[in-house]
Amino acid sequence: MTEKLLRPLRTRPWPERWLTRVLGAALSCAAYLICLPWDLRNRPETPDSVVETTPVTGTGVLALGAALLLLAVHFGHRDALAWPLLLVVAPPATLLYVSLRTHPGPPDGFADAWPLTWAFLTLVGAVAVLVVAAVARRFRADLADAWEEELSLPARS
Repeated sequence: MTEKLLRPLRTRPWPERWLTRVLGAALSCAAYLICLPWDLRNRPETPDSVVETTPVTGTGVLALGAALLLLAVHFGHRDALAWPLLLVVAPPATLLYVSLRTHPGPPDGFADAWPLTWAFLTLVGAVAVLVVAAVARRFRADLADAWEEELSLPARS
């Protein structure tokens, strides 16, 4: 059973391949929705307070990062290198975009800074997922066999 779960997706039948990919995208959406609140705006501690608190917690961000990196390891090991970006990064980036777009901040001068926030967080997430997927890909047996075979070929002149 474990061998079947870790085999490259290109060797699997197309329904299993696409079901696995859809499940991965759904898991990355679920991780975002569970770990981060939908409305990311800061709120006052009490009705008359000037001190604001954020609904985003460090634990939620770390849990989301861990879940997305585990998905990146799985898809980096089993699939082509571009799929982790589409399956692991794109769904949370889309949800973050929609959340920032539909919940505008207060008119304090930073209300229009959300596109930069979204772009920065998406870029950081994409780079992290791409690096983790590339490292996981190095542990694939079929790629290791091809690499060893290439090293054992005599040098051509």
